[in-house]
Order: sequence, then C-alpha cells, then structure tokens
Amino acid sequence: MLICTDVDYRPDGTARAAGVLFRDWRDAAPTWELVVPVPQVEPYQPGEFYRRELPCLLALLEGAAQAHTLDAVVIDGYVTLDAGGRAGLGAHLFEAVGRQIPVIGVAKTAFQGSDHALAVTRGGSLKPLFVTAAGTDVAQAAAQIARMAGPHRLPTLLKRADTLCRSEKPPENAGDR
Repeated sequence: MLICTDVDYRPDGTARAAGVLFRDWRDAAPTWELVVPVPQVEPYQPGEFYRRELPCLLALLEGAAQAHTLDAVVIDGYVTLDAGGRAGLGAHLFEAVGRQIPVIGVAKTAFQGSDHALAVTRGGSLKPLFVTAAGTDVAQAAAQIARMAGPHRLPTLLKRADTLCRSEKPPENAGDR
C-alpha cells in the first residue's frame, strides 16, 4: 500500500496528521484514509523542521501500519536538502522507519541548494514539483509522481492529504477497494 501524508499545525499547539492510502500510482481515489490527532507538537525551529513534523508522521504511519503494509510514503517536502545528502524531513523519516519503507519527497518550492531534486511538471502547469527520495531510485520516484492521477500540478491524492489534515470533518473512509 502507498500513502500520501500531510500535517496541519493548529494555533493551540496541536496538529492533525493525515494519510491517504492507495494501491497503485495511477489510482484516482483512495483505498483508505486516516487522520491522527497529535496532542502536542514541538515549536518550529528554523533548519530543524523535522523535529516538529517527524513525530506527527510517525504517529500517522503507526496507525496506518496497523491495517496495511506500507510500500512507500509520499511526504510534502524534501527527503534530502542538497546534492551532498543533507538530511531533510524525508531522510529523517526513512531512518526512523528503520530504512524499511521508501520515502518520496514532493516539494512545491525550490530553495538554494536543491538543484539535485528532479523537477516534475504535471497537468498544464509550467511550475514544477521537486522530487527527492530515499530507499528508491529518485528517477523512478519522479516518474511515479508524474504518473499519479489528477489534472493539476499537485497529484489528486497528495492534495487530498492536505485537505484532509486541515479539515475538521472525519475522513470519508473509502474502505478497502
């Protein structure tokens, strides 16, 4: 099972981590959705974003793994921050899961030093997404992100994870299809 993830931080110091699970990179609809409330998160520290988001993602993956075997995790962000392999959120996540589940990072913005990320354009957008990966070949990861369903720049299921974590509604669990 594949999972797209995202986290929303609330003003009260809590967060909601959301996961949209699917079977194939071309799937247009989720197989299962999960939202995990996180009662307390670390404050944001510049250069150490992973300290805030990693515990949220680990709680989400723990919940997802109770029902499904995970084959890859897609995060909103970078796996590595530069060509030298400086660890971003995705690299920290890959290590935290014992290097057992590939992690693919999909970032919406480039920053200085991120020339190593593979640019993927989707839909009619001229603005690329930036793909990095750990535990899988980055070119293969970029091709998988390019194949994902949806007519827009952001794949439909990755956008769904973003919407789900921000919503106050419970997930519309698609059930196992």
